[in-house]
Amino acid sequence: MIKFSRFVSAAAISLGFLSTTPSPAAEFELVGREVVRMMQNGHYARLPFNENLSARFLERYLSTFDGEKTYFLKTEVADFKRQYERNLHNHISTKSVMPIVEEIFEIYKSRVTAQVAYVHELLEKNEFDFTGDRSTKRDRAQAGWPADAVALQKVWREKLEDALLSEFVRRERLRARATEAGKPDPFRKERSPEEKVGLRYNRLLRTLEKTTEEDIADYFFSAVTTSYDPHSEYLSANEMEQFKIDVSNELVGIGARLSMNDNGETEIHGIVNGGPADSQGELQLGDRVIAVSRGNDGQWFDIMFKPIEKVIEHILGQEGELVGIRLKRKIDGKDQTIEIAIPRGVVTMKDDLSTAKIYEYGVGEKLTKLAVIRIPSFYFDFDNNGHRVSVDVERILKRLNKEEVDGIALDLRDNTGGSLPEVQRLTGFFIHRGPIVQVKGISGQIGELNSFHRKPLYDDPLVLLTNKGSASATEILAGALQDYNRAVIVGSSTTYGKGTVQKTLNISEFMPIISDRMRAGWLKLTFQKYYRVTGSSVQIKGVTPDLILPSLSDAYEMGEGYKKYALPHDVIRRSSGFKPRDRQHLFITHLQDKSGKRVNQDPYFKYLLEDISRAKDEVQKNSVSLNREVRMSELKENEVRRKIRTAEREERYAAMEDEDKKTFKIFRLTLDDLDAELLPLFDGEDRSDDYIREVADEVADLEKTLKWPSGVDAVKREGLYVLRDLVAATRAGRLAGIIK
Repeated sequence: MIKFSRFVSAAAISLGFLSTTPSPAAEFELVGREVVRMMQNGHYARLPFNENLSARFLERYLSTFDGEKTYFLKTEVADFKRQYERNLHNHISTKSVMPIVEEIFEIYKSRVTAQVAYVHELLEKNEFDFTGDRSTKRDRAQAGWPADAVALQKVWREKLEDALLSEFVRRERLRARATEAGKPDPFRKERSPEEKVGLRYNRLLRTLEKTTEEDIADYFFSAVTTSYDPHSEYLSANEMEQFKIDVSNELVGIGARLSMNDNGETEIHGIVNGGPADSQGELQLGDRVIAVSRGNDGQWFDIMFKPIEKVIEHILGQEGELVGIRLKRKIDGKDQTIEIAIPRGVVTMKDDLSTAKIYEYGVGEKLTKLAVIRIPSFYFDFDNNGHRVSVDVERILKRLNKEEVDGIALDLRDNTGGSLPEVQRLTGFFIHRGPIVQVKGISGQIGELNSFHRKPLYDDPLVLLTNKGSASATEILAGALQDYNRAVIVGSSTTYGKGTVQKTLNISEFMPIISDRMRAGWLKLTFQKYYRVTGSSVQIKGVTPDLILPSLSDAYEMGEGYKKYALPHDVIRRSSGFKPRDRQHLFITHLQDKSGKRVNQDPYFKYLLEDISRAKDEVQKNSVSLNREVRMSELKENEVRRKIRTAEREERYAAMEDEDKKTFKIFRLTLDDLDAELLPLFDGEDRSDDYIREVADEVADLEKTLKWPSGVDAVKREGLYVLRDLVAATRAGRLAGIIK
């Protein structure tokens, strides 16, 4: 989910009359009508409420369950369309829609049950033939629905064979790596591939069997909202709570990382150091949670085969309150059931907060200090007493000014957005007073959001690192700094291309006739589009970097333009108060020339271009062999390539590490370091263990690649080179009187 919302409080509406409380089923009907009313009245696109929209509702709902077209038959889909494609919108607004969506869900559930049974029938017979010249589609999203039961079984047999072959090949690959490293077989305690795959499908079915009426309503209302655009969403109360956690990087819980195993148990995969569970001391890595007592009052909620989000819902609560945890633990080789109580506490996800590093080149008069600030998202706190990205970055910038850095790079890669007010304030740290972004609502009226800083907090050389995962609020920052000729942008061919603004509304505030206001959920509604100060929308097109680097994402359909029902790109008038700087002061041509030469000579980018070419071929081919020898041959080819590259990299990385030690020192700057008299040296090691300790994973260890020299990945390294060149060119420009 792309995170980008402008949160506003919906005004409560009182209709001035009393009514009896409707049943839960009837309440979902009321919620559905309210969702549609709010979408029709408030959505930016103002789509006609007609048969075309009804067809979208049905298409989105079916795709929720069967986007790969492996469950429903062509005849069933035709029947759904005949009955509901032209009138589903009427059922939502004036009739009864829950029986319809529940009927479709029950048919889906019966298909899953039947196909899982078929999978086990095939596994039990074990008559697979992996010697023929057969293949199956890698991606079935564009395939047709199976014509009949025979065609459906063919799809599922191929799907199962592919899953088994993938597991065979994966194990062969990792066993070989373990042997090379002198490590034991990582699968010595693992079930057979057949059992593993069978359990995977069992888990799907068991999870499905625990689906509630509320879950079904959630699925359908989400299908309705995404029929308007990809970023309008219906959020259940639990999803809204998770959304708040995502945008604030803070929660009130026990401080544990959870994952579901094949047996349907929730494993303790990680424990936050210094968090509530760690402080209480009884919870251990590898424990398997089977039930939760939200109030530690003896009322236990069975979480077997429950989705992790449902488990989290019961663990979260009020600070200081106890939560009961019933778990299984291996003691002397035998499972024992244990019950513990942990007081909930505030847990800050420090890995997702802004941080910086200073790279110090040379000494004395030749000293150059470059900083990289990593901004993972435009986070903020709903209650205004937690972390806000603009406040954190402001504090980091002030410390960097104190350190007298010569240039700064903002690492915005994979930053999917967040709060509009936060990006508005943060952008103002780098430009003078003036417009930052324009917004247009459903009335067509255009407004401007401005920087109100009299002068920038930082006004020296600036580089931005972006990729196709940089979206929304990130694109506002990147677009503004590019338009003002304030920064040089380095990254993949374009950013994501999300140019819409959402607000989040509590549906219950518009519904006085509802017994449980929490059940109504929330609506994340697209109500504006935003535009750069030049007048161009970021929608679909994104922000194109000044210096484009190769990226594996170029091989895949990634970005807003590939999303169903995305709003179109358009252009409005240029902002009247927009006064850009002289673009010549960014020395773009000079930087492009130097960067191009480095990239052409860098083995990393050479390998990457080879990988992009192979990935494009795979996407276009869209098929995978069901012949074991062919798959093993592909494995050997990939492993030979990996070994050759690894050998070359080991030698090159060691030389780079040695050269780095002679070239620069790295100093760490986290939020905890801001007041330190001297910043600590960074040794290039990942220190995530300082925040959370995790279960040892033999398989994951074998999948690890070589560490980047000095902890600097290839794109960041090129960004530092560009920043260093920009600093040098700016100094020369000032000496020559070109830059004032």
